[in-house]
Amino acid sequence: MNYDLIKDALDLIQEFENQNLEKPKYANDVNGFKSWVINSFQKHFLAEEPYWEGKEKGRSPESVINTFIVHMNRYAKNYSKSAIHGSDFSTQEDFIYLINLKAFGAMTKMELIKKNVHEKPVGMQIINRLIQHKWIAQTDSETDKRSKVIHITQRGLKALEKQMKKIRQATQIVTGDLTHDEKMELIRLLNKLNEFHHSVYSKNLEPSELLDVATEAINQNK
Repeated sequence: MNYDLIKDALDLIQEFENQNLEKPKYANDVNGFKSWVINSFQKHFLAEEPYWEGKEKGRSPESVINTFIVHMNRYAKNYSKSAIHGSDFSTQEDFIYLINLKAFGAMTKMELIKKNVHEKPVGMQIINRLIQHKWIAQTDSETDKRSKVIHITQRGLKALEKQMKKIRQATQIVTGDLTHDEKMELIRLLNKLNEFHHSVYSKNLEPSELLDVATEAINQNK
């Protein structure tokens, strides 16, 4: 029996109990202990910064993150183009709009446009194109007769289903060789980032206001 390992484990448990006694943050049980170990390990792991191109010349982490996000969007678009090659879909936005209508049900045009973070003119072009294909149909809203509610049609469902195998393939390729745990961590970080930007986007700010309001929101969250 490895008594040194047992002693180290007991010392770790004692450290957990001492810290949790001073500032109770975790449940005083095995699940609380595991959470404490994970968080303590992550802090140690994240203390070692990764290398990135241009770091030695003062390139900021914000610059790197922006570049990677832009590149990932371009990679994803290329895979999407491959997924719809030879089909009646014109762009990846066409099937993304259909997927949203299939998943979330009927909604107004502006609700669909906002869900995809598009400006109105761009979103309306996509919607009109889908209507021309008869992949979606519109009816008067029951709550507001001035608005149109759109839903996916049977023809749209068939067009989507015909291409879904390749669309799923493209979706899986975008996550590359990430492990399951890495995917979960990436979802957590992207979700946090999305929540911040969506809160700013939802304010429908003018371009002249956007940078200042977003910067203020960052400072408030620090």
